[in-house]
Amino acid sequence: MDKTITSEAALSSRISRLPEERSRAPEFYGFVALTSTYLLFGLYVLWALLPDEYIEWTGVTWYPNREWAILIPSWTIVVILLTYFVYWALAIAATPSFNDMSVLTDSRINLPNPPADPGFRNRYFDSARPDAIPELYDIPIGMVNRVLYRNSTSDRRRENA
Repeated sequence: MDKTITSEAALSSRISRLPEERSRAPEFYGFVALTSTYLLFGLYVLWALLPDEYIEWTGVTWYPNREWAILIPSWTIVVILLTYFVYWALAIAATPSFNDMSVLTDSRINLPNPPADPGFRNRYFDSARPDAIPELYDIPIGMVNRVLYRNSTSDRRRENA
């Protein structure tokens, strides 16, 4: 009996939480758009393929020249391809050059503040201790290059000289 009461209470709480009645207008607009699209495509195919006698028999006395049956899809494809090309060209034009600093960093860079005391150690060295939990900083590209490429041949020549 307790299970029945519990399930009825759960059911009534679910029913009370049902969403409010919403408009079904988007469904009708979608249906109208779908059917009108199919209807217009059917008329386009009939206009493009039927001989003139059949079209005039239906009572239509004026209709566009048949060359538009080829021109409209061709122009549509060209416009779509041109759109892709323009977006690609805009993306290439907006890309900074390789020697621009914005390629390496942005406005949200998080560098440590320079120390006011000249005898203060660099904050990057604080994270080198084994028990350290370092603060989160971006590493400047110059420091990365020094660490990665310090043993290059030019550095070895300088050290040997």
